[in-house]
Amino acid sequence: MFRIAAAGAVPLKQPARAESRREQDDPGSLQRRRAAAALDPRLDPNPLSTEVPMQFGPYDPLEFRRDGVQYGVFRKLKQGGYALESRLDLHRMTVEQARTALFQFIHDCLANDLRTVLVLHGKGERSETPARLKNCVAHWLKALDAVQAYASAQPQHGGSGAVYVLLKKSERSREQTRRQFR
Repeated sequence: MFRIAAAGAVPLKQPARAESRREQDDPGSLQRRRAAAALDPRLDPNPLSTEVPMQFGPYDPLEFRRDGVQYGVFRKLKQGGYALESRLDLHRMTVEQARTALFQFIHDCLANDLRTVLVLHGKGERSETPARLKNCVAHWLKALDAVQAYASAQPQHGGSGAVYVLLKKSERSREQTRRQFR
Protein backbone atom coordinates (compact mmCIF):
# COMPACT_ATOMS: atom_id res chain seq x y z
CA MET A 1 0.00 0.00 0.00
CA PHE A 2 2.89 2.32 0.75
CA ARG A 3 4.44 1.75 -2.68
CA ILE A 4 1.11 2.51 -4.32
CA ALA A 5 0.67 5.70 -2.23
CA ALA A 6 4.25 6.88 -2.88
CA ALA A 7 4.33 5.92 -6.58
CA GLY A 8 4.14 9.51 -7.89
CA ALA A 9 6.40 11.06 -5.24
CA VAL A 10 9.34 13.16 -6.40
CA PRO A 11 12.38 13.75 -4.11
CA LEU A 12 12.81 17.28 -2.77
CA LYS A 13 15.64 19.30 -4.27
CA GLN A 14 18.38 20.04 -1.77
CA PRO A 15 21.22 22.53 -2.13
CA ALA A 16 24.63 21.04 -2.82
CA ARG A 17 25.95 22.42 0.45
CA ALA A 18 24.05 22.71 3.72
CA GLU A 19 23.73 26.14 5.36
CA SER A 20 25.83 26.00 8.54
CA ARG A 21 24.46 29.06 10.35
CA ARG A 22 21.47 31.26 10.13
CA GLU A 23 21.58 35.00 10.85
CA GLN A 24 19.93 34.62 14.26
CA ASP A 25 22.42 31.94 15.36
CA ASP A 26 25.40 34.11 14.45
CA PRO A 27 27.32 34.78 17.69
CA GLY A 28 28.49 38.09 16.24
CA SER A 29 24.91 39.33 15.99
CA LEU A 30 24.30 38.30 19.61
CA GLN A 31 27.36 40.27 20.68
CA ARG A 32 26.20 43.27 18.64
CA ARG A 33 22.77 43.16 20.29
CA ARG A 34 24.35 42.97 23.77
CA ALA A 35 26.68 45.86 22.97
CA ALA A 36 23.75 47.93 21.70
CA ALA A 37 21.80 47.19 24.89
CA ALA A 38 24.78 48.23 27.00
CA LEU A 39 25.05 51.52 25.10
CA ASP A 40 21.38 52.33 25.50
CA PRO A 41 20.68 52.78 29.24
CA ARG A 42 16.94 52.44 28.66
CA LEU A 43 17.42 48.80 27.62
CA ASP A 44 19.75 47.85 30.49
CA PRO A 45 17.75 46.78 33.58
CA ASN A 46 20.85 47.14 35.78
CA PRO A 47 20.70 50.50 37.62
CA LEU A 48 24.18 50.20 39.14
CA SER A 49 26.73 52.84 38.14
CA THR A 50 30.43 52.28 37.59
CA GLU A 51 31.24 55.78 38.86
CA VAL A 52 31.49 55.40 42.64
CA PRO A 53 33.28 57.45 45.31
CA MET A 54 36.37 55.93 46.90
CA GLN A 55 35.54 55.91 50.63
CA PHE A 56 37.11 52.73 51.98
CA GLY A 57 40.62 51.35 52.12
CA PRO A 58 41.60 47.67 51.74
CA TYR A 59 41.28 46.92 55.47
CA ASP A 60 38.33 49.16 56.38
CA PRO A 61 35.25 47.30 57.63
CA LEU A 62 32.00 47.73 55.70
CA GLU A 63 28.59 47.87 57.28
CA PHE A 64 25.16 49.17 56.30
CA ARG A 65 21.70 48.71 57.78
CA ARG A 66 18.41 50.02 56.43
CA ASP A 67 15.82 51.51 58.77
CA GLY A 68 13.62 48.75 60.11
CA VAL A 69 16.33 46.10 60.42
CA GLN A 70 16.52 45.18 64.08
CA TYR A 71 19.86 45.74 65.76
CA GLY A 72 19.96 42.14 67.04
CA VAL A 73 19.51 40.83 63.50
CA PHE A 74 22.26 43.14 62.26
CA ARG A 75 24.60 42.11 65.09
CA LYS A 76 24.01 38.42 64.29
CA LEU A 77 24.75 39.13 60.60
CA LYS A 78 28.03 40.90 61.52
CA GLN A 79 29.05 37.95 63.70
CA GLY A 80 28.41 35.47 60.88
CA GLY A 81 25.56 33.89 62.82
CA TYR A 82 23.34 33.15 59.82
CA ALA A 83 23.87 30.18 57.52
CA LEU A 84 25.21 31.31 54.16
CA GLU A 85 22.91 30.15 51.41
CA SER A 86 25.03 31.21 48.44
CA ARG A 87 28.23 33.06 47.52
CA LEU A 88 29.56 35.21 44.70
CA ASP A 89 33.29 35.57 44.04
CA LEU A 90 34.23 38.79 42.21
CA HIS A 91 38.01 38.27 42.33
CA ARG A 92 39.81 39.07 39.08
CA MET A 93 36.74 40.69 37.53
CA THR A 94 36.67 44.13 35.99
CA VAL A 95 34.32 46.71 37.49
CA GLU A 96 31.87 46.24 34.61
CA GLN A 97 31.93 42.45 34.92
CA ALA A 98 31.45 42.69 38.70
CA ARG A 99 28.56 45.14 38.23
CA THR A 100 26.74 42.73 35.96
CA ALA A 101 27.56 39.67 38.07
CA LEU A 102 26.41 41.28 41.34
CA PHE A 103 23.15 42.54 39.86
CA GLN A 104 22.37 39.11 38.37
CA PHE A 105 23.40 37.31 41.58
CA ILE A 106 21.08 39.41 43.76
CA HIS A 107 18.27 38.94 41.24
CA ASP A 108 18.81 35.15 41.25
CA CYS A 109 18.95 35.02 45.06
CA LEU A 110 15.61 36.82 45.30
CA ALA A 111 14.09 34.48 42.73
CA ASN A 112 15.22 31.49 44.82
CA ASP A 113 14.16 32.93 48.21
CA LEU A 114 17.71 33.18 49.58
CA ARG A 115 18.16 35.56 52.52
CA THR A 116 21.82 35.50 53.62
CA VAL A 117 24.60 35.41 51.05
CA LEU A 118 28.33 36.12 50.89
CA VAL A 119 29.96 38.41 48.31
CA LEU A 120 33.74 38.07 48.00
CA HIS A 121 35.12 41.30 46.54
CA GLY A 122 38.71 41.12 47.71
CA LYS A 123 40.75 43.84 49.37
CA GLY A 124 42.41 45.13 46.23
CA GLU A 125 45.58 45.93 48.11
CA ARG A 126 47.82 45.05 45.14
CA SER A 127 45.79 46.78 42.42
CA GLU A 128 46.44 50.17 40.81
CA THR A 129 43.44 51.67 42.59
CA PRO A 130 43.37 49.99 46.02
CA ALA A 131 39.97 48.67 47.12
CA ARG A 132 38.23 49.84 43.91
CA LEU A 133 35.95 46.80 43.73
CA LYS A 134 35.33 46.91 47.47
CA ASN A 135 34.08 50.51 47.18
CA CYS A 136 31.94 49.61 44.17
CA VAL A 137 30.30 46.68 46.00
CA ALA A 138 29.57 48.85 49.06
CA HIS A 139 27.97 51.51 46.85
CA TRP A 140 26.03 49.02 44.70
CA LEU A 141 24.59 47.08 47.62
CA LYS A 142 23.21 50.31 49.12
CA ALA A 143 21.62 51.14 45.76
CA LEU A 144 19.71 47.85 45.57
CA ASP A 145 16.36 47.96 47.40
CA ALA A 146 16.46 44.20 47.96
CA VAL A 147 19.50 44.55 50.23
CA GLN A 148 18.45 45.09 53.85
CA ALA A 149 21.92 45.11 55.40
CA TYR A 150 25.51 44.10 54.83
CA ALA A 151 28.62 43.81 56.96
CA SER A 152 32.23 42.75 56.52
CA ALA A 153 32.68 39.02 56.94
CA GLN A 154 34.42 37.16 59.72
CA PRO A 155 38.05 36.11 59.02
CA GLN A 156 37.08 32.51 58.17
CA HIS A 157 34.81 33.84 55.37
CA GLY A 158 37.18 36.42 53.91
CA GLY A 159 37.40 39.18 56.52
CA SER A 160 37.49 42.69 55.08
CA GLY A 161 37.63 41.21 51.58
CA ALA A 162 34.05 39.92 51.75
CA VAL A 163 30.61 40.98 52.98
CA TYR A 164 27.64 39.16 54.43
CA VAL A 165 24.47 40.40 52.71
CA LEU A 166 20.97 40.18 54.18
CA LEU A 167 18.25 40.28 51.51
CA LYS A 168 14.56 41.08 51.76
CA LYS A 169 12.17 38.24 52.28
CA SER A 170 10.17 37.46 49.18
CA GLU A 171 6.40 37.72 49.30
CA ARG A 172 6.24 33.93 48.91
CA SER A 173 8.43 33.44 52.01
CA ARG A 174 6.40 35.95 54.00
CA GLU A 175 3.20 34.09 53.17
CA GLN A 176 4.75 30.77 54.25
CA THR A 177 5.83 32.34 57.57
CA ARG A 178 2.33 33.75 58.12
CA ARG A 179 0.79 30.34 57.52
CA GLN A 180 3.34 28.62 59.75
CA PHE A 181 2.68 30.85 62.75
CA ARG A 182 -1.12 31.10 62.50
